[in-house]
Amino acid sequence: MKVVCIGRNYAKHAEELKNKIPGEPVVFIKPDSALLQPRNPFYIPEFSSDIHYEVELVIRIKKLGKHIQEKFAHKYYDEIGLGIDFTARDVQEKCKKEGLPWEKAKAFDGACVVGKFIPLTSLLNKENIYFSLKKNSTVVQEGHSSDMLFNFDVIISHVSNYFTLKIGDLIFTGTPAGVGPVAPGDQLIGFLEGKENFKLNIK
Repeated sequence: MKVVCIGRNYAKHAEELKNKIPGEPVVFIKPDSALLQPRNPFYIPEFSSDIHYEVELVIRIKKLGKHIQEKFAHKYYDEIGLGIDFTARDVQEKCKKEGLPWEKAKAFDGACVVGKFIPLTSLLNKENIYFSLKKNSTVVQEGHSSDMLFNFDVIISHVSNYFTLKIGDLIFTGTPAGVGPVAPGDQLIGFLEGKENFKLNIK
């Protein structure tokens, strides 16, 4: 399986990092080795001194697909989850300045946290899913799916033009504004529609 990530999908987040608003989904990939095993803590890697959290809604693909038309994209997922796309911001900025790819800032071991998945049918409003992240009991990020520049179906259609989507593939759909650093001793708790979805300790 693979993890497909969408960058700059919330305008305010793009603005806070001084990035341009994209005209199409910004896509990058994390390998399955980036997945943090359930109930494990997150250890800050030795190569970075500026690791940032980014909470995101996550889609899990349920059937094989390639060149999926947007009008049929909803048939390829029926669950929603929550996760964290950890970013070594110092490494990323250095790579950007040198015009280099920045996968090592995003795809390192443990950089991908995935919480619990719930059926979309259990949500009251599938078009406006609310999620948030607390750091040490303080809300640091809040988002609504309705604020995404590119919705789930647009993302799936776009990604499937380049990569075959397989059963179990995960799509991280972008983070809202409010990203920031973590330090040893911090605790992150993600909420999906107000219910706790994951809890993570930083080491």
